[in-house]
Amino acid sequence: MAVYFVGGHGAMWDFPDNEAIKKLAADMYEKGGIVGSVCHGAAALVNVKLSTGEFLVQNKNITGFTNNEEKAVKKDAVVPFLLESALVKSGGKFDAKPNFEPNVQVADRLVTGQNPASSKGVGEAMVKLLDQIQAR
Repeated sequence: MAVYFVGGHGAMWDFPDNEAIKKLAADMYEKGGIVGSVCHGAAALVNVKLSTGEFLVQNKNITGFTNNEEKAVKKDAVVPFLLESALVKSGGKFDAKPNFEPNVQVADRLVTGQNPASSKGVGEAMVKLLDQIQAR
């Protein structure tokens, strides 16, 4: 089982404080499922806490739309927060590649992609993890 949060700037307003999304992501991960996101979809992960009280992204290698990419598209003063900064604040080990280059990070069963160019790679990484889970 898996959930894949896709991006778009609207996710920055809709995802972070949505209780159903936070519960879905935490439950999916704690039950052995895979949680994935790409681009601004990582806004769904910003406030997700596990039953231990730790943030889902804490101490995990992650990525999402970077502060530099947000500035490049001139939306840094429009969005309610900078995604990279928020993920770091929640304890994530953020990996940023050059603007608009593909970047996929896999940390246990958490798969994140930096931007739209990373979408295919995130999907492929999630399928690979699902195959590994099914093989057990």
